[in-house]
Amino acid sequence: MTVETGREIVPPASRIAAHQPLLEPLDGLEWSQAIELPRDASLATKPAEIRRAWIHRAPEAEVLSLFRGVTANGEPVPSPWWLRALSEGRLDSRESGFRVEDRIAQLLSRRPGWEYVPWAADGESGYWEFMPSERGHSGHSIPTTILNTSRHDGWIDVLPAHSSRTPEPIAVAGLAGLRARLGEFEAVR
Repeated sequence: MTVETGREIVPPASRIAAHQPLLEPLDGLEWSQAIELPRDASLATKPAEIRRAWIHRAPEAEVLSLFRGVTANGEPVPSPWWLRALSEGRLDSRESGFRVEDRIAQLLSRRPGWEYVPWAADGESGYWEFMPSERGHSGHSIPTTILNTSRHDGWIDVLPAHSSRTPEPIAVAGLAGLRARLGEFEAVR
């Protein structure tokens, strides 16, 4: 039933509520497009091979501006570690973040057992897994994992191999700290 009020026809409130479109904030839609990677990114064997989204190529100031706009309400959004650190003023440039990832790749890609996993959560950087720690003598179902983080200024966290609850990440003091502790992390098999 509709109600005629002069010249306009007003549908009942129940019909209005049922047909309201679900609206996504424009900046949220823009952000989802900004972090979108091509499908073939899942074949990447190192971090540089997945840097093909808008956030990796667009002028850094524009990326930072959009990121700050979508996070202004305090809600986290999918984003790479380096962008969070850059926005907080703890990393001097996107290029510095790329350099951290590339140096880890140079170190781990030469060591047996380490594999790069490019399909982290949307917008996130990939991570490295030490495959011998999975289903080895210790029987762990989840391998030792190295990932980048904005949680601390060493930019590297290690999740030890485990089978059940995810352990607390081990903060590593940069590439030198990772290099010094790799034997310890690789010992779990």
